[in-house]
Amino acid sequence: MVIKKKESLLYLFILTATLLPAFRGESCNGQAGDYFFRVYFKDKGGINPGSYAPGKLLGSKAIARRIKYGIPYPDIYDLPVYKPYLDAIANLGFSLHSCSKWLNSALFTGSNPDAAGILQSQGFVREVAIVKKPVGKSGYTDKLDTRYEEVSLFDYDNPVMMLNGRSLHNSGFDGSGVTIAVLDGGFYNADIISSLSNLRQTNRIKGTYDFVRKSENVYSFHNHGTAVLSVLAGDSPGFIRGSAPGASYWLFRTEDTSTEFPAEEDYWAAAAEFADSAGADIISTSLGYSTFDDPEMDYKYADMDGKTTFISRAAEIAASKGILVVASAGNERNKPWVRIVAPSDGANVISAGAVDVNNVISAFSSAGPSSDNRVKPDNVAQGVSVIVQVNEKSFSSASGTSFSCPVLSGMCACILQAVPNASPRDIINALHICGDRAENPDSLYGYGLPDVRAVVDTLQKRLVFLKDNTVTIAPNPFSGRTLIVFREDPVYLDIEVYSVTGTKIFSKSFRDYAGRTYSLDENIIRNQGVYLVRISTSTGSSVHRIVKLPVR
Repeated sequence: MVIKKKESLLYLFILTATLLPAFRGESCNGQAGDYFFRVYFKDKGGINPGSYAPGKLLGSKAIARRIKYGIPYPDIYDLPVYKPYLDAIANLGFSLHSCSKWLNSALFTGSNPDAAGILQSQGFVREVAIVKKPVGKSGYTDKLDTRYEEVSLFDYDNPVMMLNGRSLHNSGFDGSGVTIAVLDGGFYNADIISSLSNLRQTNRIKGTYDFVRKSENVYSFHNHGTAVLSVLAGDSPGFIRGSAPGASYWLFRTEDTSTEFPAEEDYWAAAAEFADSAGADIISTSLGYSTFDDPEMDYKYADMDGKTTFISRAAEIAASKGILVVASAGNERNKPWVRIVAPSDGANVISAGAVDVNNVISAFSSAGPSSDNRVKPDNVAQGVSVIVQVNEKSFSSASGTSFSCPVLSGMCACILQAVPNASPRDIINALHICGDRAENPDSLYGYGLPDVRAVVDTLQKRLVFLKDNTVTIAPNPFSGRTLIVFREDPVYLDIEVYSVTGTKIFSKSFRDYAGRTYSLDENIIRNQGVYLVRISTSTGSSVHRIVKLPVR
């Protein structure tokens, strides 16, 4: 099982044949003796964004996201890298690995270490950098070698409970309708482990791609992404409860776990751009970059300003396209680097730090602030002894900001489900405001542990039009869905829907309801007609007449 939905990856590969030329089938995975050159171009060949129909550049869901947030499209970032430039370099004997339309660059491989001058001599080339070279023995072969500890007693949903997330789950906000792209180092066993069986059976793995080896198979490399995915989507009662078990997922391998070089940032950018066109709402990435196998390529702390590193620049563009990006702060505080890593330094990226079950910062969680003195990390979540599954028949605990990141990103999916009009910036601001250190953020906890129920309430107060009536149902009449809006927090909620003949067609009870809206959609009211809705909350009961029109 590689692709769960034919229209997903196959359609997008056809759609982006010119957008991502690296996927045309070249055998350019890079050999052991290859050098990887990042080539920046001066322009996009004089092509105007208006020369393309939007559907030739972006998937329909990506266009819908731009319309939703009022983002102009297409723009210069949506234009593909100019193909004649790519062909000209290929004709010089280089092999194309991937492109970034956002950064107007391409990653080429070649065997000559002195070839940068040849590339730089091309009139359309702005800059060339070697971003990977042959290495005898990598000093980073264990960079994702997470230690998994067997556990016998399960506090299986404590990471969610610490954020008051169970209240959202119990209210039906489990990430349904939200799409998360997971960018990681591999998803070994994710196609068989029990906690992801519901995810697989309901076809919510929308597609997979390995941007390192240029293959659809992500299940043959490393289990780090598997552990991360189990924190997000795992659903085995009594054993593991993911932060967004109802969401849909794209699984992308962008991390070369055998070495550490900046070329992995190029893989990440290509995946982020694909996630954009595929319509992802959230990117969750438990990866980060600071130092490399070649010390000459190392970043400096001064580079952690959100606008210098290749990956952070790509993450910021992703955010500008309406994608919420959540990244691990890093596990560096007890190592020489100490500080946060890219792309968590981005101004519009949620940097996730890690605390233990007592909300005490871990010894490893990277310290902020960003080098330009912004508060980082943004927020924290449990990242010590988090329950994960990487083997078919057992569960383990693992530690790292790799796991606080999916706790936060999954909760963001639930928030977005509860408040669909919230923009990424809205959610980031609300997470800050609702953190337990909001009044005094620092360089270890950032704004602290957020109360996600309070986040939903904060966003709804600002983004949902609350009328004077205790309960309002609008639009009414409606064709697709209608929204029940409560002036005050309902506390508990009972909803019953009856046909005009008195037949009950739906009922639902929530003992602790989070939020001030409830959606009646086509899954509840399928046929046109007149219906009666009985609503009971802590403030009383009321009956409302609603009319469903034919779907247009």
